[in-house]
Amino acid sequence: MKTALPVVILLLAMSLPAWAAAPLAHINVYQSGKDGYHTYRIPALEVAPDGTLLAFAEARKFNAGDPGYDNNEIDLVCKRSSDNGRTWSAMQVIEHAGPRWSAANPAATVDRQTGRVWVLYLRCKPGRSTDTARPGTDDNQVLARWSADSGKTWSEPIDLTAATRDMKDPQWRTTVVGPGGMIQDSKGRLVAAAWRYAPFGVFAIFSEDHGRTWQHGQMVPDPKHIKGNENQVVELSDGRILMDFRGEGVAHRWMSESRDGGRTWSEPRAGLPVTPVCCAIERYSLKAAGDDRDRLLWTGPKGPGRHNLVARVSYDEGRTFPIERLIANEPAAYSDLAILKDKTAGVLWERGDYRYLTFTRLTREFLDSK
Repeated sequence: MKTALPVVILLLAMSLPAWAAAPLAHINVYQSGKDGYHTYRIPALEVAPDGTLLAFAEARKFNAGDPGYDNNEIDLVCKRSSDNGRTWSAMQVIEHAGPRWSAANPAATVDRQTGRVWVLYLRCKPGRSTDTARPGTDDNQVLARWSADSGKTWSEPIDLTAATRDMKDPQWRTTVVGPGGMIQDSKGRLVAAAWRYAPFGVFAIFSEDHGRTWQHGQMVPDPKHIKGNENQVVELSDGRILMDFRGEGVAHRWMSESRDGGRTWSEPRAGLPVTPVCCAIERYSLKAAGDDRDRLLWTGPKGPGRHNLVARVSYDEGRTFPIERLIANEPAAYSDLAILKDKTAGVLWERGDYRYLTFTRLTREFLDSK
């Protein structure tokens, strides 16, 4: 009789769905004030060819200021995990550009044909921000690096500035990638979401020869003066590219589609409701690849403000997102997504008013449950 109650409890626990029995585990990957840096921001997450998780970030040395502001210094850093995000390596500095320089806004993907991990990012001279960079100069550069050993070592930087900006445009001060959301599409193109200033505008940069050469496409039309920026891209099941991007002064995202690999874009439509913030979108499952159905996965803060991180799931290629699941009921801002080798989803997100960059693993059961 003394063992009956524990046995009943065990049987009840075994009968519960996985998402109810196992609450989400939040693993803090970066913590502000640690390893010599004031703040860590702007997460990007990628799965290397060998299954290693790569968590990229901006390491802001002296204060929380953005690139080019507050006399700050920002390094591009990375941590690696070989156990699906349970534990993480010591921090690796990919780029320290120099005193008061910034290496910022990472966006990464894997070239399936070559096995290289690519990371694109922004480099800013001291004091040269999005606002203060001078048109036609290298005050702000778009750079790329690649790794052939799943993120252990990295190439020297490749300067993509001239290929990603019209250097003769008297207003175009800078091109900024992402952050996050770079992809390789089904035709092998490397495609990264990008935005310009001034004025604001969103577009894509891409390579059709595995990173040897790069070019930029046309701007998303802006008839409503959206002032688009901070964007990500995902490939739809029919080969179109969907862009999800931030607009200023509205409580929702915007979406646009490309039928030619990022060269041209449709007029934008209103996207998901969210505070102005960087969000993540990722291909989660694809029926043509053997999955049970097509799914897109999106993460961002539901609000109010930068609070309450949620995941939203679409079964119709981004037209609607009927499933919403709460990841964390607390302050949350920028996030990025990656699909792990075991078909779970990983999200790397800004937590606790920028005190942490946190990794959370999401199962299919959690995401599909209502």
